Amino acid sequence: MSILRKLFGAAPTPAEDGAFSPSPLALKLATSSKTDYDGGAYDNPYEGGQLRVLIVCTEERDMVMANGKTFSTGNHPVELGVPMLHLLAAGFAIDIVTPNGAPVKIEEWAMPSEDESIKKLYSDYADAFERPGSLADFVAQKMTNKAPYIAVYLPGGHGAMLGLPDSDDLGKLLRWAHDRDTYTLALCHGPAALLAATNGAKTNGAKGDAEFIYDGYEIAAFPDAVDKQTPMIGYMPGHMPWLFGQKLTDLGVTIINSKADDACHIDRKLITGASPKAANKFGRLAATTLLTAAGKPLSRGR
Repeated sequence: MSILRKLFGAAPTPAEDGAFSPSPLALKLATSSKTDYDGGAYDNPYEGGQLRVLIVCTEERDMVMANGKTFSTGNHPVELGVPMLHLLAAGFAIDIVTPNGAPVKIEEWAMPSEDESIKKLYSDYADAFERPGSLADFVAQKMTNKAPYIAVYLPGGHGAMLGLPDSDDLGKLLRWAHDRDTYTLALCHGPAALLAATNGAKTNGAKGDAEFIYDGYEIAAFPDAVDKQTPMIGYMPGHMPWLFGQKLTDLGVTIINSKADDACHIDRKLITGASPKAANKFGRLAATTLLTAAGKPLSRGR
């Protein structure tokens, strides 16, 4: 089987550190040299100079799969970058944090190498990605009622499943955003980080279960069923160590999509998208929704 996988380019690519990145076949099927970013034109962008979006990224790269092999992951560059372009074009400032202020980990193998807008963004924000703020410091020092944040964004990539779902600080941030009616945005595997909202939460009466603030919500997210299939084409070197969709479902969340498509959804102040294919649609939906919340009429776009 391993010989056939190598013959058809379906064997994961080993790195010097012993981790694996996706196979040539998986990269051909699942990535692109350009995105579908539509240019981010907004007729009436926010010009107040105060409202900001806090982006919570991962600082971990290595996901240990069920078979013990390591997948080299991080935040997906399209899922992080395209919504950032929309939010910036709409006039919102951006702050980037990781749990402890360590550098943001990016799935470099998914970088759209011929997309000039994305290349410029990553060049412009190179320092911010290399030296992000600390989520722990933000929670301790800046999480006040006067904080100028209109949204919290949880970008995807399998790295969103590393260090974020079990972060007490992220749990505090999500509950703070929820309580003050701040928007929360999550794309692809980003909704896995919503699981942090159970950390340190009050228990639900006699049941003793932590209250989950997204119980009863509907979201778009990367389907567990697809994660179960991608090892066949060498996207990952083994099966997932756990499945975030099932955990969210067990907590009362309904995932509306069954495919890794461009599905996007708004439920109250939670905006979600299904996969990298949704990045542009999700970015525009988030930007226009935040503009409306900031007192701006919807833009026509292009």
